[in-house]
Amino acid sequence: MGEIHSRLRAAAAAAVLLLATAACGQTQAPASAGRQDPGIGHIHGLGVDPADGAIYVAGHYGLFRVRSDGAADRVADRIQDYMGFTVVGPRTFLASGHPAADSPGESPHLGLIRTTDSGRTWTTVSEEGVADFHTLHVAGDTIYAFDTQSGRLRRSADGGQSWIPGAEEPMIDLAVSTDDLTRVHATTPQGLKVSGDGGMEFKKVANAPLLTHIDYPAGDVLIGPDTNGQIHTSRDGGRTWEGGGKLPGPAAAFTAVDARRLLTATEDGAVLESRDGGESFTVIFTPAHD
Repeated sequence: MGEIHSRLRAAAAAAVLLLATAACGQTQAPASAGRQDPGIGHIHGLGVDPADGAIYVAGHYGLFRVRSDGAADRVADRIQDYMGFTVVGPRTFLASGHPAADSPGESPHLGLIRTTDSGRTWTTVSEEGVADFHTLHVAGDTIYAFDTQSGRLRRSADGGQSWIPGAEEPMIDLAVSTDDLTRVHATTPQGLKVSGDGGMEFKKVANAPLLTHIDYPAGDVLIGPDTNGQIHTSRDGGRTWEGGGKLPGPAAAFTAVDARRLLTATEDGAVLESRDGGESFTVIFTPAHD
């Protein structure tokens, strides 16, 4: 029975990965001129700008700022596919993805891009036309990213100017220890894995729940949702786990602002927030559906 359960768990994780890939399968966002606003689309990333506390939602069709009344405003009136997204400081974000289809001459892969004005303007850092980073994580001076074009974890120690290739295997999400910046956890179709050498090699975490996303908010605390949307927390670096609250469905995006405040998005585009470490969630944004 143990082997059967393991196979079922691996199949479930693979299905979640395939669904996420299918939802984001276009290489370019729709044309931005002369078209009806497409909305956010599939959500890929979430973050809070420490400059003003605003929540940002990065999706298949643009970057949005959530208002206090529950609506969301498109940043800079730009339609662009943000596959990877992370907030690294006040008004400073990193992202990756694809330009709109009406961007003649632009590569289908943006590489690593950076903004210092909360997404109003972006500059290319590196890897334009080469890399498509679907997850980005900054730990100290190091950037970790999973590149779907090479199928590898990649690491940069100079702000993204140059990259060191790491392990080659599919990854859904990454988390880096705040105490040991070479300790990296990754959610994969085979289950949760961990590296102790900066992402060069990974091994499976024994007895871990089948997580789709993972974050390392502080110390040895790991937290993330499983394939059914239940939140799991480890307070000892992944050795033991305890279950928490449950989302209405699988998570499309997830981030831990801190150990108590969590942001997550569901596959239908709703954004939810927890202020109690994942025991309960409140909907803070719901997309309009025709």
